Amino acid sequence: MSDGGFGGRPPEMRSWRARLVTRVIHLWFAASRGMTLGVRAAAFDGEGRIFLVRHSYVPGWHMPGGGVERGETAGEALVKELREEGNLELLAPAQLVAVYFNRKTSKRDHVVFYRCQVRQTAPRPADREIVEAGFFALDALPDGVTAATRRRLAELAGEQSASQEW
Repeated sequence: MSDGGFGGRPPEMRSWRARLVTRVIHLWFAASRGMTLGVRAAAFDGEGRIFLVRHSYVPGWHMPGGGVERGETAGEALVKELREEGNLELLAPAQLVAVYFNRKTSKRDHVVFYRCQVRQTAPRPADREIVEAGFFALDALPDGVTAATRRRLAELAGEQSASQEW
């Protein structure tokens, strides 16, 4: 199957704007960190729905997450990102699923992936970073869910073998 001449890039990274913003962010991280490390979460509510966000700066629906800062543990970053991106609180300790190499974004980026049960303390209003957010039934995901998000969900459901790459 052809990728339309995009060099194997996932659909959400095919726009020049998304590639530029991602590259600038990673150049900043490269200058301020030796290796980049991020967290993402498959955050489920009590009804089994997954929480997804749509950012202003890169296309597609993603699981909540973000970078791990200096002096911060991956678990602390997860709690922070869940709160910032969704007004979400953990109901139990998050379960570590895997650590992935994110080669398509950077040759130095890794993602720590968790599965967790959450509750939302208040609706997440749109702002300059997050333009939409919400819970979705797994059989009714919104259009534009990223390929990586779909792969992680398939892995969690046992429909696909686990990968080492995001």
